[in-house]
Amino acid sequence: MTSPPPSSPPSSDAISYFGIEVPFMQHIGLRPLLLDQDRCHTLLAMRPDLVNSRGDIHGGTLMSAFDFTLSGAARAHDPERLGVITVDMTTHFYEPARTDLTVIGRCTRRGRSLAFCEGEIVDTAGTVVAVARAVFKLVVRQSA
Repeated sequence: MTSPPPSSPPSSDAISYFGIEVPFMQHIGLRPLLLDQDRCHTLLAMRPDLVNSRGDIHGGTLMSAFDFTLSGAARAHDPERLGVITVDMTTHFYEPARTDLTVIGRCTRRGRSLAFCEGEIVDTAGTVVAVARAVFKLVVRQSA
């Protein structure tokens, strides 16, 4: 049995995802674009290491991008103080994803403890390739 490789130190070029670091989002190349009161937009670049056997961006990658972007919309009204926990997410895939993608998330309803969000992923031609809805539990972030 081999031992796991030692952990890498945090990268000096870590990306701030609207006030938090998310190493997995950095790993897949998701880039923050916009965060306002009820919206979050991100950009996912097409990369050969993100595709499935057909050459389309893997559905799991799209779902990860949705999860982060919709969660950003859920906490957009107070991103420094709040984090979220995904309660439920449903995704529907309409078209193959073969270009750079814009992930758009909106918070449609927010209470004291739950936020309901929806969004779409759009390719460079403006085609909606997937849609999602999610529910997030709002949690106060621990102070560093």
